[in-house]
Amino acid sequence: MIGVIALLLGLLLGLIFQPEIPLWVQPYLPIALIAALDAVVGGGRAAIERRFSDKIFVVSFSANVVIASGMVFLGDQLGIGSQLSTGVLVVLAMRIFVNASAIRRLIFKA
Repeated sequence: MIGVIALLLGLLLGLIFQPEIPLWVQPYLPIALIAALDAVVGGGRAAIERRFSDKIFVVSFSANVVIASGMVFLGDQLGIGSQLSTGVLVVLAMRIFVNASAIRRLIFKA
């Protein structure tokens, strides 16, 4: 419950203060957001399956964001940033859909 409250508070503060994102961070923010969403959906699946671990969640969340952003940064340095960004987004989206499908099956038994 604390996580949900923190998420709502963060969203509210972001809407109120509308922070300015530095230009150099902007290409990596959508990738980091999708990577974080992948970890959250995976954590939700683990919670429903009663095998959630807060330590694993924090490591997974952090590692997903760092690795995905690092891959896109490396792609930018090699001149293939947009292609690598697309690849990272496709893989993370597939993982999100797999976990969402598993959650649906666990909740609705269908």
